[in-house]
Amino acid sequence: MEVTFRCPSCEKIGRRRIDEETTELACDHCEQRCQVPSGSVGEQSLARCVICRSHDLFIRKDFPQRLGVAIVVIGSLASCIAWLRYQVFLTFGILFTTAAIDVLLYLLVRDAVVCYRCGAHYRGCDEWDSHGDFDLEVHERYRQEAAREEALSQEGPSPHENQRA
Repeated sequence: MEVTFRCPSCEKIGRRRIDEETTELACDHCEQRCQVPSGSVGEQSLARCVICRSHDLFIRKDFPQRLGVAIVVIGSLASCIAWLRYQVFLTFGILFTTAAIDVLLYLLVRDAVVCYRCGAHYRGCDEWDSHGDFDLEVHERYRQEAAREEALSQEGPSPHENQRA
């Protein structure tokens, strides 16, 4: 299995192969070491994120979303231009071709597991049954948590802490 992750220390992207015997991951850039919790990685399964230890993971297609949106937008614009020129058959041909490309990519592209909290991507595992599809409520909970942590880190120490010192 392979994990692509953002280093908690230096924020740079790293990629490592992991298996059930992996005990730690090291960042290529800052050499920060992250301990892999025991039992989190099986032979072909993943119980929790090895970077942030979260149990909240979801399945998605391992395909760049921006490229997918670009394909749909280009197909839509091309069909609009054909429609503007009164080329009805070409318009529907472009739309059906775009839809066929989308279906083909859906069938050919493999799945990946993504961590809600840290965004780590896990590829190359066959058993994803224990993880569900994307859940907006769980995503929003982690997004709000990250926003609160960011606000607290920018705010600095509270006035009450300064009075005690």
